[in-house]
Amino acid sequence: MTLHDDAVLVLKNYEAQGQRGQQEQLRHTYLDHLSAHPDGVWKACRAGHITASALVIDPSRGRVLLTLHRKLQMWLQMGGHCEPGDATLAHAALREATEESGVPGLTLLPGGPVTLDRHPIPAPCNWHLDVQYAALAPADAVEAISDESLDLRWFAYDEVAGVADESVVRLLDRTRAAL
Repeated sequence: MTLHDDAVLVLKNYEAQGQRGQQEQLRHTYLDHLSAHPDGVWKACRAGHITASALVIDPSRGRVLLTLHRKLQMWLQMGGHCEPGDATLAHAALREATEESGVPGLTLLPGGPVTLDRHPIPAPCNWHLDVQYAALAPADAVEAISDESLDLRWFAYDEVAGVADESVVRLLDRTRAAL
């Protein structure tokens, strides 16, 4: 199975968990994109491409780990482009979360993606069609900043809305509901 095939399967099975409306519309947008673009999971797809991300969460302490993205200068979840070694979207999300957080032993929350988020990016690519997961941090998690970040910091749940945009707040809310 290719990464493209996995992405189609993940999206066909994605359930918006009481979030119908916009999430269902995004699911169809993603599937239409993949149907029209066999390269739709790769950064080279100029019409936009699938990305994978994961919110690193420590439920026992009521906190999440966010990265201050070097290029965007925003506090975000860990994530990015799919790479040739990624067998699945879940693998891509977990790889990105581990690389960017420096936390070994992360595990994805069971049940597949938590939410979908489509956002514009500068040309030539135009769109990121992000498939967002949640990654549970082990109790002894120690973060280590990567080259892609300006900073890396744990935030209490109630602090996230003050530092991050609406998409991260929505991801946290849906992750907490999934827990």
